[in-house]
Amino acid sequence: MTGTKRVMGSAFLLLALAGAGYVIWLRSTGQEGKTVPKDKPPVPVLVAMADVRDMPVILDLVGRAEAYESVHLKARVDGQVATVAFQEGQAVAAGQELLRLDEADFSARLRQAEANLARDQANLSKARADVGRYTTLQAQGFVSSEKVDEVAAVLAAAEATVKADQAAVELARLQRSYTVIRAPFAGLVGARLVHPGTTVKMNETELAVVNRVQPLYVSFAVPEKYLPRLRSRLGTGTLGVSVRIPGETGTGLRAEPQFLDHAVDTASGTVRMKALLANPDGHLTPGQFLDVRLVLDTLRGVVTVPAEAVQQGPEGNFVYVVEADQGTRQQPVTLSLTRDGRAALGEGLAAGQTVVIDGHSRLSPQARVRIRDDNAAPARP
Repeated sequence: MTGTKRVMGSAFLLLALAGAGYVIWLRSTGQEGKTVPKDKPPVPVLVAMADVRDMPVILDLVGRAEAYESVHLKARVDGQVATVAFQEGQAVAAGQELLRLDEADFSARLRQAEANLARDQANLSKARADVGRYTTLQAQGFVSSEKVDEVAAVLAAAEATVKADQAAVELARLQRSYTVIRAPFAGLVGARLVHPGTTVKMNETELAVVNRVQPLYVSFAVPEKYLPRLRSRLGTGTLGVSVRIPGETGTGLRAEPQFLDHAVDTASGTVRMKALLANPDGHLTPGQFLDVRLVLDTLRGVVTVPAEAVQQGPEGNFVYVVEADQGTRQQPVTLSLTRDGRAALGEGLAAGQTVVIDGHSRLSPQARVRIRDDNAAPARP
């Protein structure tokens, strides 16, 4: 009996020593007071596979339509409007008559100039005859050389007078032609600014506005940080511009980059750029706001994943990669750009790897996952 008690006492002593050692180990490792975690169930998630594709580098900007040519018509002579030959908003051809001023005064001036020319042409004919006659008399010794010189001077003066009269006639004819105002190019004419009976002043009174809208310019501002890339690609055909009306869907209308300003706007930090748009149906109007999409470049053969897969952590961007055994790990990645629900990665991920696109909030490093039954549903853009 005494031996049995000794054995039991030794056993209790060993248990006590073991318990004390375990407590000391817990304190040394900081685990005292904590419970041993149980195995967590797999986290249901949606997944997608990384693939390789080309990703365009696109800037979405706001632009404004501008007329290819725009002219504010003014009269080149003073006068009074006689007729207005256009309808407001009408499409006009180059050279088409738009307005006509009263030409009565100009016709009278032209007739007066023509009469003066006829009179001086008669005087010129007489002067020429006098020179011929006095030259013959001088040869016969009947008149002096001084008299011949005198009639020759009269002839020269008559010739100069006729030339002046001819110029006066041409000027009067031009001024009468200025009473008809024509469209300088094909385009659209605006509202009526004058009416029959309106008195107009030369180069002052605005008569009408004509805009050429086929083709049409689209002007927009680009942040100055893209200026080196724009300069290197402008004129090479690698810059793409598409234009559409705000709120419309589709690919938009194709435009060709034409102009890059030589100075940066210091107030906004942008540089002005223009693209030429055919506008075949005249659907767009000068002054209209437009959505502009500028394709700066294309990233060839980059690894892409749905944008929802990329998460932001304290040390940068990362994705949850799903391993073959349904375990997960955090994989740091470099984000190049995001476009239309896809994220292009510079490095950190290879094509064919599976990443989590939904269910991140319940994940932790090395957590196990279960792919949900609705994984075939497309990810939200």
